[in-house]
Amino acid sequence: MKKTAYLGLFLALALICSYVESLIPFYFGIPGAKLGLANIVVILMLYTMEARPALLVSVLRIVLAGLLFGNLFGILYGLAGGLLSFGCMALLKRTGKFRIISVSAVGGVTHNLGQIVLAAAIVENRNLLYYFPLLLLVGILTGILIGVAAQEVLLRLPKEN
Repeated sequence: MKKTAYLGLFLALALICSYVESLIPFYFGIPGAKLGLANIVVILMLYTMEARPALLVSVLRIVLAGLLFGNLFGILYGLAGGLLSFGCMALLKRTGKFRIISVSAVGGVTHNLGQIVLAAAIVENRNLLYYFPLLLLVGILTGILIGVAAQEVLLRLPKEN
């Protein structure tokens, strides 16, 4: 029961972050670019719980935020980026060789990669992939920002014995 309550709390926090982000006109002048505030919650879960609950919250947040604040394509792009990103972050975290900021930066990059590959497949135009170097830079920068925020929260969480 306690685990279910935590999952609900984390999902609510992630949805609030998604909503707040939808209100912020922060696009770097690049269509589709976002900070990824909800990923703070997912990264914190990845570092404080097992990977499966974090994945569940990530997927549920993408679907629910898409239904509440977006559209079907937003859900599809979110899942493409979110699943690839989560898989890469979970693998890197599991090795124990990467710090939270590096894991988050890789998450930002792979999220953008997943989305641009899906977009190129949908419109059947590989030229969209030329857009990736710009998205690579955005993914690194936002990933670092989100990683720093997650690290600061993690440092302030009470330690369990």
